[in-house]
Amino acid sequence: MKTFKIAVIPGDGIGPEVISEGIKILNKIAEVDGTFQFEFTEFPWGCEYYTKHGIMMDDDGMDKLKKFDAVYLGAVGYPGVPDYISLWDLLLKIRKGFDQYVNIRPIRLLEAAPCPLKDIDCEDVNMLFIRENSEGEYAGAGDWLFKGKENEVVLQNGVFSRKGTERIIRYAFEVARKEGKTLTSISKANALNYSMVFWDQVFEEISKEYPDVKTASYLVDAAAMLMIKDPKRFEVVVTSNLFGDILTDLGAAIAGGIGLAAGANINPERQYPSMFEPIHGSAPDIAGKNIANPLAAIWSASQILDFLGYEKYGKMVLDSVEQLLIEGQVLTPDMNGVSSTSEVGDRLTSIMTALFESKNLVF
Repeated sequence: MKTFKIAVIPGDGIGPEVISEGIKILNKIAEVDGTFQFEFTEFPWGCEYYTKHGIMMDDDGMDKLKKFDAVYLGAVGYPGVPDYISLWDLLLKIRKGFDQYVNIRPIRLLEAAPCPLKDIDCEDVNMLFIRENSEGEYAGAGDWLFKGKENEVVLQNGVFSRKGTERIIRYAFEVARKEGKTLTSISKANALNYSMVFWDQVFEEISKEYPDVKTASYLVDAAAMLMIKDPKRFEVVVTSNLFGDILTDLGAAIAGGIGLAAGANINPERQYPSMFEPIHGSAPDIAGKNIANPLAAIWSASQILDFLGYEKYGKMVLDSVEQLLIEGQVLTPDMNGVSSTSEVGDRLTSIMTALFESKNLVF
């Protein structure tokens, strides 16, 4: 039997609660399939760990994580710990250290999911954002000069390398070609006269290698407007680190809210583990109450299945989530329900079991 080793970082707040439901789903699929299993190893890192030990993760944490097939992350954030510490000392440390230069965030409106837009059908919102995840505006380059003096100056530099820009754009073209979809590039070349002009130039260069892929290019402000007014024009989207971060949260609001938003940090060459996470925060105000929405973490679990080559199981998880939403009986309070976190996971497990039995699925 094949064993997939998954490093689990439940993190802070509601992280452990939602991640446990994702693990429940993964174990159920492995149990029914019978040809593979998951071996989960938990690490207690995060902001609460920082308050006790002064570090977000162990000094040899990256060496420990290298041994795994994937990393499954819950959430980070805790009162009293600055966000830049949690981001740079854990999340970005893993993303950059393992060269997870592709961030994948699906923005898909499932049937019965709440959508704030008028006259929108589910098929109108089905975007796949591919965000550069290793450099750009989040490269961490800059300086803080004359701190505390009247001539204080802060420099924050974006870094756009030829290698980094080419590989993310090429990855997006490959996905668009494989799925037979359009590819849209989002930049801001009219104002950022070096980095974004370069981005557009590289996009144009690589597009010549993919004449079969229909392309479009928008400024980020226009793209934000069009995501609201005409979301169906976006299929596969490629953009920079900062723009992708902002626009995918906008996409989450369109496609049911942050409780349904998942993200994958991919090292395509598989030289290092990839990391999968819901994109919501740690929500310390509801932590420990068993009312957190686990659907984003479960969607992230479906991305793990996709990454490991079990795309049909990944689709089954999403089909089950959609059926749960259509039923409308077992939902957490943020989705106008009264059910607990664990009850949502249990109901999804039941739905998947029924799908297995009705279709006699064996992959």
